[in-house]
Amino acid sequence: MTKLVLYTLHLSPPCRAVELTAKALGLELEQKQVNLLSGDHLKPEFLKLNPQHTIPVLDDNGTIVTESHAIMIYLVTKYAKDDALYPKDPVKQARVNAALHFESGVLFARMRFVFERIFFFGKSDIPEDRIEYVQKAYRLLEDTLTDKYVAGPVMTVADFSCISTVSSIMGVVPLGESEHPKIYAWIERLKQLPYYEEANGGGGTALGKFVLAKKEENAKA
Repeated sequence: MTKLVLYTLHLSPPCRAVELTAKALGLELEQKQVNLLSGDHLKPEFLKLNPQHTIPVLDDNGTIVTESHAIMIYLVTKYAKDDALYPKDPVKQARVNAALHFESGVLFARMRFVFERIFFFGKSDIPEDRIEYVQKAYRLLEDTLTDKYVAGPVMTVADFSCISTVSSIMGVVPLGESEHPKIYAWIERLKQLPYYEEANGGGGTALGKFVLAKKEENAKA
């Protein structure tokens, strides 16, 4: 039996995207928690696995794969019974790749732009321009959803990646349902997955609450 070890932190959106992928494939993961706040990712034993000291990291019987998108594609390519989650067709695959890059370059980047102010700079406010920066990302995602899922009519790893970030930031920067009906319909579709709450829903909500608690703590300091 293949032993898949995931170095992870459930609050982390990229880690949850990998968890969603593994659940969709019916794969069991041995999860090893990496506490970023206590510096686990900077310890020598972890740096041997990933010199870039980021999570998630997958250890597949000695094969080390880093970066969430790379891990998801690796898992689907190696273990999936079909190519639905990551199509082999070049046109369909290009759409999935585009959505993955949109998640990392827009959604996740703009979420981090907000979160870093609270965690790294100890601020208790989120300036209007940073809020607008995230809301523009919401509008881009709304416009992207011309079908049921972010890359077309079929759910792919791009949906796992995007939902892991959106479910985390919407608890901090509100996502209006009336302005973004397609996003809400997309979220509801993903919530129907039997493994959604375990792999992502709870973690996304928890991260939003964690950020708001830190924001309040900064205000009292």
